[in-house]
Amino acid sequence: MIDDAAIKLRYAALDPVLDERGRRRFAAAEALAAGRGGVTAVARITGIARSTIDRGLAELRGEAEPDAAPDRVRRKGGGRRPLVVTDPTLLTDLKDLVEPTTRGDPTAPLLWTAKSLRNLAAGLRELGHRIGHNVVADLLRDLGYSLQANRKIREGTNHPDRNAQFGYINRKVKQALAAREPAISVDTKKELVGDFKNGGREYRPKGQPESVRVHDFIIPELGRAAPYGVYDIADNAGWVSVGIDKDTAGFAVNSIRRWWQTMGRARYPHATKLLITADCGGSNGARVRLWKRELQNLANELGIAVTVCHLPPGTSKWNKIEHRLFSFITQNWRGKPLVSHQTIVQLIAATTTDTGLKVQSEIDPNTYPAGIKVTDDEMDAINILRHKFHGDWNYTIRPQTSVRSDSS
Repeated sequence: MIDDAAIKLRYAALDPVLDERGRRRFAAAEALAAGRGGVTAVARITGIARSTIDRGLAELRGEAEPDAAPDRVRRKGGGRRPLVVTDPTLLTDLKDLVEPTTRGDPTAPLLWTAKSLRNLAAGLRELGHRIGHNVVADLLRDLGYSLQANRKIREGTNHPDRNAQFGYINRKVKQALAAREPAISVDTKKELVGDFKNGGREYRPKGQPESVRVHDFIIPELGRAAPYGVYDIADNAGWVSVGIDKDTAGFAVNSIRRWWQTMGRARYPHATKLLITADCGGSNGARVRLWKRELQNLANELGIAVTVCHLPPGTSKWNKIEHRLFSFITQNWRGKPLVSHQTIVQLIAATTTDTGLKVQSEIDPNTYPAGIKVTDDEMDAINILRHKFHGDWNYTIRPQTSVRSDSS
């Protein structure tokens, strides 16, 4: 006769201190002591599955393979498979949720998100994933995100439509990628050329650091370099024109033109439009007349419409090219003085990442005079279609042979 009450009492006393292996061996020992019908009775009393008790009996009888190590509860490979294995679209959907609100220093490998874990988990569940906020935290940590507190460093103005503009840009980029049309992110940097100190460190013989100038005064014969980058969002590829003259809108658009001639045309032979995301200021600023006139020339040459979506003022660090291209270029040339324009080109072209980033770079030998005025008549001739949402930030320039129509 099996004493159910005694088994229940012993299990209640030991269960809080038993691990998985101890629990199944306890159940197996009770079933063995109870004799015929013991497995059924112990399973009913404890709630432990019969298959688990059978494994415990096999271990007690020496019929099961020993654990890989004495300190392991299960053999190696046991347990539930990770969610990222059983749910192959989980990481992709999580990145899509996080990406529109990603913030951070583009030169640092650490990123962080403004969305809470519970909101992200709820968003993933709406997409059909079975996941809790604790697992979301683990996945974000693996992706390089961390929880950050506010810091009192504010750039520019906080425009009331800033978040709405980020959402608008994100939708436009997704539409372009879904249609297999080119979508690029552009920006420019300025670097001193010469034997100046460059941030970061690299390995050298002990006690033999590379000597550089004490003061960062421009060397007249070398001047500054203006690397203008074009990052192809879909292709994870970049083009950088290293300018040796002034950083003007003419230089900016010519850099885009050279990207198209060198990389873009082969990648998108059937393109009907080009999407550009750019900062709101600088040579490619939203108010720069020359930028729009040069884009009109580019649209005429390529025979396709060029759409521009500007990031809101004061948000240059959120530009995709900062995180996907320039941050890795900065890491690649850390600790190396940029002694010549050719050195800059070689260091940029040598930039790679584990995710397959490809970069091409060339010197742009052209001169770009500053102070070019674009007349009102020239502006009126530009075939520009301003979007209904913030037409000052979002607009499409069509080839001048196209018929004007309303833009969404």
